[in-house]
Amino acid sequence: MSAPSPDRQDHILAFFKGFLDEPKQVGSIIPSSRFLEKRLVKVAELAQADVAIELGPGTGGTTRAVLARMKPDAKLLAIEINPRFARLLKRTIRDPRLIVHEGSAADIGDALRAHDLPPADVILSGIPFSTMDRELGLSILRSIDANLAPTGRFVAYQFRDRVEDLGRQVMGAPSIQLELLNVPPMRIYRWNKSSA
Repeated sequence: MSAPSPDRQDHILAFFKGFLDEPKQVGSIIPSSRFLEKRLVKVAELAQADVAIELGPGTGGTTRAVLARMKPDAKLLAIEINPRFARLLKRTIRDPRLIVHEGSAADIGDALRAHDLPPADVILSGIPFSTMDRELGLSILRSIDANLAPTGRFVAYQFRDRVEDLGRQVMGAPSIQLELLNVPPMRIYRWNKSSA
């Protein structure tokens, strides 16, 4: 197995520092694996999306995977609460489809309006629902549900099932997959707006 590239090493280090500074916001000591990224973009059906939102893009590994699958004229709104990660994304990912918005996942509507975007076809989230206050988690999920297009989908990847419990209250039952080739292994939850 080859060593990570210097760029990837910088992102892993930034991610680890972010975890040490704000463990409740970051939720893991290392970024998502390429296997998880590949499965996420497939489950989310990103190739069909005109507008996608990524909540908590971190250092951008998943962001790159999302952009690689999106149409040339699509838009990706990356909402990041950590200022260090937001700056890193703006500096390292040069793609006209990417819009980095520094703010809370609970304020998706405000972020869409700030960038003159319609409701999202896809919302992806790796933010750690298991470490946040229950009311904040419900507020974020209500914001997600309110800002999805009528046939939109929400995909969350988590290593605990808290998002499933909270999500059932807002959007009903999800479909669930497991990606074992990630540290830690991740559950992938998908809610379809039309079936909620």
